[in-house]
Amino acid sequence: MTAAAFPGPSRHTIYTGQATNWPFVLIGAAVAVPLPILGNGSYTVPVLFIAVVVLVNVLTAASIRTAAGPNGVSVRFGLLGWPRRTYRLDRIDRAEVIDLPPLHVAWGFWWTPSRTCYTVRSGPTLRLTLSSGRTVTVTVPDPHAAVAALREAAA
Repeated sequence: MTAAAFPGPSRHTIYTGQATNWPFVLIGAAVAVPLPILGNGSYTVPVLFIAVVVLVNVLTAASIRTAAGPNGVSVRFGLLGWPRRTYRLDRIDRAEVIDLPPLHVAWGFWWTPSRTCYTVRSGPTLRLTLSSGRTVTVTVPDPHAAVAALREAAA
């Protein structure tokens, strides 16, 4: 066989990024820690409850890791990468950058029958419209680069 029979690997742009919101976690912990002190009775249960809530928040909701490219968009939350979701390229009708105002941020992971939000901050955000009509909003550091990678992969 000739060398032409073995084409080289296809070159596609793959965008990866991680958005974090450590100030939100720290503020939540700072507000939660004094609660047992203000309460009456045993402090063991409230302190354990607060510690578990802060730990779960850090492990799952403090950051979002996103990859966009020929395989679509993959979203993983927190240090453990859960919840995890992949939106295949053939299921994405439109990818765009929107400006998410601070009062419209659904902090963390939110699901409704018509939309899914993976957000940890306001500002420029990636918005996907799926072929089912569902919208998916994802916080990424550079949403313009994510959209460009998806457009290149779809072309």
